[in-house]
Formats: sequence, C-alpha cells, structure tokens
Amino acid sequence: MIIDTLDNIGKYESLNPLFKVVTEFLQTHKPDSLPVGQIVLQENDLWINTVETGVKAREAARLETHDRMIDIQIPLTGEEEMGYFPRAVLAPAPYDPSDDISFYEEKPLAYFRLRPGMFAVFFPEDGHAPAITPTGLKKIIVKVRA
Repeated sequence: MIIDTLDNIGKYESLNPLFKVVTEFLQTHKPDSLPVGQIVLQENDLWINTVETGVKAREAARLETHDRMIDIQIPLTGEEEMGYFPRAVLAPAPYDPSDDISFYEEKPLAYFRLRPGMFAVFFPEDGHAPAITPTGLKKIIVKVRA
C-alpha cells in the first residue's frame, strides 16, 4: 500500500510499467473535471472509473481485495477514510472472477484519511475498505493490471 500526494505520483512509475501511463494521463487531464464513468486507456489492462459515492459509515465498509488489478484511489471532492488489513492474515473469502473481487468479514486493523490532492495504491496483497465518508464524494479509481 502507498499513501502520498499527487505531486509525488511519478516517483512510483518503476513499480509497474502502466503507472507511467497513469501519471501522464493525470498530468494532461484535469482529474476533478472528469465526468462520472469509465475511460479505457488500455483494453483489459488500464482504465479509470470516475464515481460519486454516498454517505458510508465505517460499519458499512467491507474489506476487499483484487487478484488481477491494482487500485489507485484518488478523492476529488471531500475527505475519504479508508480501512486497511493485510491480505496474508485475512480469513479466506470467495472470489468473484468476473469483478476481480473478494469481500471479507473482518474489520480493518487501521484507518487513514485522504483529501483531494492525495492518493492511495492498493496492491493485490492489500485488503482495503474504501469510500468511508460522512458527506459523499467524487473520486477516481484507476484499475491497473498487476
């Protein structure tokens, strides 16, 4: 897992060849002006989902993991709290290959907050409970082939 500011996102390009494409996209587009929906940058390997979420309390947030994709989550409006739990110590959970997701019963071990101008990266080994917010928010979820 990585938590940082968007000013530093280019420092992580060596972790995955597709991260450079993400950095270039974010530098050439205004993320906060992207419409809700999906932008495919490379079929099956890299896309951007811009979403609006409603209010969600910690109790309603479910830990999730992905086997094939890395998430880069970027809040655009409002503050977002996220939960974290290392996948290696989570109890096994059913996997949905069509959505590349597993949901877990455990509650996060730790929570952190992101504000606009920040991002978090979740690798397949990172259990995360996103979109905890008292007000709702608009955010980008970049899906990158692991």
